[in-house]
Amino acid sequence: MKAANNNKTDIKKNHMDVLWHEYADRSDTTPISRASLSAKSSVVGRVGIMMLSCGTGAWRVRSSMNTLSELMGMTCTVDIGLMSINYTCFDGNDSFSQSLCLTNTGVNTSQLNRLEKFVGKFSTKEISQSCEAIHSALDDIEKIHGLYTPVTLAVAAALACGAFTFLLGGGIVEMFCAFAGAGIGNYIRCKLSKHHFTLFLCIIASVSAACLTYTALLKLLELAFSVNFQHEAGYICSMLFVIPGFPFITSGIDLAKLDMRSGTERLAYSFIIVTVATMTAWILAMLLGLKPIPFLPLDLALWQWILLRLLASFCGVFGFSIMFNSPVKLATAAGIIGAVSNTLRLELIDISALPPAAAAFIGAFVAGISASTLKGVAGYPRISITVPSIVIMVPGLYLYKGFYNLGIMNLTSAASWLASALLIILALPLGLIFARIATDKTFRYCT
Repeated sequence: MKAANNNKTDIKKNHMDVLWHEYADRSDTTPISRASLSAKSSVVGRVGIMMLSCGTGAWRVRSSMNTLSELMGMTCTVDIGLMSINYTCFDGNDSFSQSLCLTNTGVNTSQLNRLEKFVGKFSTKEISQSCEAIHSALDDIEKIHGLYTPVTLAVAAALACGAFTFLLGGGIVEMFCAFAGAGIGNYIRCKLSKHHFTLFLCIIASVSAACLTYTALLKLLELAFSVNFQHEAGYICSMLFVIPGFPFITSGIDLAKLDMRSGTERLAYSFIIVTVATMTAWILAMLLGLKPIPFLPLDLALWQWILLRLLASFCGVFGFSIMFNSPVKLATAAGIIGAVSNTLRLELIDISALPPAAAAFIGAFVAGISASTLKGVAGYPRISITVPSIVIMVPGLYLYKGFYNLGIMNLTSAASWLASALLIILALPLGLIFARIATDKTFRYCT
């Protein structure tokens, strides 16, 4: 292993590169099943850290590492966090331990899909390959950094937030302004992330750009077309593309499986993002003189609400899926499930007067059941469908209003909004967990 320099900025890396091919000999054609313990362990560790980098939870990472270890005649014990893995492989005569860490975390469902297929076919395809050949195959998978350009991801964020705006009660003006703000904000975030800028800077810059774009565009519409400035209610919708849906949901799943380290780290990471984003939006709102007022009412019939909510939910989930680097086919599948489950949730609240948290639980449960069915038919990773389909249910507006009222010391309103948000956030992973328990027998037991 060695430290490397970044040629663009001449800044020395804080994390040293792991030279995986040093565990193998290019001239050695010995099958991995008969290779040395260190060679076998390097494959197990690399697959684990690559899966962790895709945003999946500790349970799935450990399951994949265990599968590979068993196929290669080893036992593996592993401790998994948000950014690191500590593991030991032993075969009865010797042991090999290693600590691995990521430089950053994110979501890449396309790479996750390839890795799950790699693990699934290992017993028939890779077990007879050499260590060098396997690491070369993993090199190819690791190159799947992103399927889409920053412009495409910007449009996806714009589509998602525009749809999100309608689902929260906004009209055409709010949707248009949120569409533009989210597109510009996510484009800036993508460009900054590509150049490895720190998390806080990416959040602050992208949220600021989104909120300022929304406000400037609304002001132009007010001057040019005498648009009511009360449409400022959709201001916060322009920055909802930063919602940390994957870590929020996977933290609940990890905690349900008693992966306490991974669960708490993911939860802390999610709260960091939410706190920085909402505080940035609140400070800008103070400077711009904006308040989180209610949306102007929309006069729609019941069938119109249902139809438009189905369409908006599909567009929102599809946009978030593209942002998570899902192929179009996978994003479409998630969009269909999200359209049904989220519309059901909203109608339960409106028609049955069901508490939002209870409706969120039912919506997430339906999404989980649907994703499990689709996984059996299409072979997609369950998490790459379920999480995008319920990210649109995460109460970003509630969180912002809670922090806004907290900032102006309106503690009663702040507590009410934050409590409502907390109940919904807790209900979403619980719905997925119960759906997983009902459909996956391997998830029901603690073994």
